[in-house]
Amino acid sequence: MATEREKMQAGQMYCCVDDELEGLRQRAYAAVHNHNMMSPQERGDIAPELKSLLGKAGEGIRLEAPFHCAYAINLFLGTGVYMNVGCVILDTAPVRIGSGTMLGPGVHIYCAEHSKDAAERAAGLEVAKPVTIGENVWIGGGAIVLPGITVGDNAIIGAGSVVTRNVAAGATVVGNPARPVERS
Repeated sequence: MATEREKMQAGQMYCCVDDELEGLRQRAYAAVHNHNMMSPQERGDIAPELKSLLGKAGEGIRLEAPFHCAYAINLFLGTGVYMNVGCVILDTAPVRIGSGTMLGPGVHIYCAEHSKDAAERAAGLEVAKPVTIGENVWIGGGAIVLPGITVGDNAIIGAGSVVTRNVAAGATVVGNPARPVERS
């Protein structure tokens, strides 16, 4: 029988109210807290204990405080990734962010999709869907990227947009839900 963590990693319905998952979240919360509380001179680009938890930490990444993630182990950051203040990544599934990508203040990326059945939701059942963001993407402040989304290289997501569908490479999308527009 698979553990809840194994089900989560396999993209199956799992219960997020689980001792093993809670332990992993607490480990990430402690590392994130330490990152957020360090002075910029102490922190550098990212606190060492947070960097050690990440699935991948490319050179030259910068995570402005405050920053929050759920597990850190499912977060894969390419070279030179920049996240402005207030970014939240709920990495129940892999979140891959390509090199040179910039996230504005308050960008949220979600992987958990809760059950549509009220009783299952109340029991903590959800499924984790990966998010992939290509290289040299610009995501404007306050944008939200929903579970299972892929954003192609060189795309732009306008501030405040809610991304409910995949974004093609080189596209610019804006609004709620985010829709393609011509670049000027």
